[in-house]
Amino acid sequence: MEYLDFELPIKELEEQLDKCQLIGEESEVDVTETCKQIEKKLHDTRKEIYKNLTPWQRVQLSRHPSRPYTMDYIRAICGETFLELHGDRTVRDDKAMIGGLGKIGDQSYMFIGQQKGYNTKTRQYRNFGMANPEGYRKALRLMKSAEKFDLPVVSLIDTPGAYPGIEAEERGQGEAIARNILEMTRLKVPIIVLIIGEGASGGALGIGVGDRVLMLENTWYSVISPESCSSILWRSWEYKEQAAEALKLTASDMKKLKLIDEIVREPVGGAHANREKTFEIVSDRIDKHYQELKKLSPKDLVTQRMEKYASMGVFRG
Repeated sequence: MEYLDFELPIKELEEQLDKCQLIGEESEVDVTETCKQIEKKLHDTRKEIYKNLTPWQRVQLSRHPSRPYTMDYIRAICGETFLELHGDRTVRDDKAMIGGLGKIGDQSYMFIGQQKGYNTKTRQYRNFGMANPEGYRKALRLMKSAEKFDLPVVSLIDTPGAYPGIEAEERGQGEAIARNILEMTRLKVPIIVLIIGEGASGGALGIGVGDRVLMLENTWYSVISPESCSSILWRSWEYKEQAAEALKLTASDMKKLKLIDEIVREPVGGAHANREKTFEIVSDRIDKHYQELKKLSPKDLVTQRMEKYASMGVFRG
């Protein structure tokens, strides 16, 4: 397992615990009490570190190489019921944007989301989770299919942004994202959006309009990444920590500003530390919000969704 800089005290204690247990197994020395003391210290250290994370440390956690991606959540939540659907019926199948049908319990959902890669080869295959216009058009096609068959939509966001290449702009990147935002505001089925990693710029907004917008605890959501903000304001990436603080991009900041509806707490250590528990929590939250939303008529859904977004950024003195 890989460790971030601020996680090194945890790594040292885990190594001490492993050595202690190994000594107990290879000799007749009773190390039970020593192991218990190390376990307690490990628990306390882990709790202390993750209780006081800075915005930049949360950005780092959102990018942790062991953190689960969109397909990990879908496979864990839906199991064998997931059927992936491909293509935008115009250009091609964008591998950075995935989608398909799956079930949580007896309820069917249309899942969409950005998918990152696990190594150099798959990262290139998935274009680092940065979708082209055809990816957003594929997502829209799937959402329209969900509306046709009266299925709720679950959108999982994890992207450093939409692909900024010339060819993407030539094929209408801005129009594709704007079209999705428009169509999602008036989709006549429940939409549950969950930010599971990075939520950057229009790349996130292109599938981010929903009746309920949830953020995992160690994720971020902003118009720009801290590094890019730093490079614009200070002409250097060295000020990324100050930029992360100023951007107010954490889940708690988003909740205070009323831009999201709920913070989904992660197990101590982050989603990567206890994947199974994280999948269980996410599945439960999706089901809970759907049970509330399914009581609303299509007209009420659209009206409330439009009012929700129209009221953002309005301040009364």
